Amino acid sequence: MPTIYDSAAEAPGGGVADRVCTVGRRLLGIDGRLGSTWAGVSCAAVAEREPVVVYTDGACAGNPGPGGWAWALAPDGAVNGSGGERATTNQRMEITAVLEALRALDPSRPVTVVSDSTYVVNCFRDRWHERWVANGWRNAQRKPVANADLWRPLIELVADRDVSFRWVKGHSGELMNDLVDALAVAAIVR
Repeated sequence: MPTIYDSAAEAPGGGVADRVCTVGRRLLGIDGRLGSTWAGVSCAAVAEREPVVVYTDGACAGNPGPGGWAWALAPDGAVNGSGGERATTNQRMEITAVLEALRALDPSRPVTVVSDSTYVVNCFRDRWHERWVANGWRNAQRKPVANADLWRPLIELVADRDVSFRWVKGHSGELMNDLVDALAVAAIVR
């Protein structure tokens, strides 16, 4: 009987695709790693469908004030990006972090965005953006949507690809969230 790994980290190679391919190869008695096939499915093809996980964060000194944004790819943040603005808000930096991450990533790959910003996550999870568009970019109070200049391009990017959002509690010891927080703070333009 093959070993079924409880987490991707336990599987050889550490990824879901490796875990799936490892189990499949053991069932079929096939040797090799990514690039081999089993049951007519390429392990590399499985890896291409695996979502890219990107952590994002924004920071602001003052709010409004100088700010920074950052994104980093799981599992270790070795691939990342950051930047800042002299006069901004925390919310604008949170949106910018996601916008810049999606601009940098391959549009053909599914993406899971992990953010500690309920503002960003709820916009997509609760479909606020659909109501904004339907209401002519007005919020529930019939006022113009704040940060529409950033929301519009972000919503367009999300609409054209497979993107999901997940909330993580900030400053809770989650290593990747702590990393993007530190990168965003370091990117604050003073």
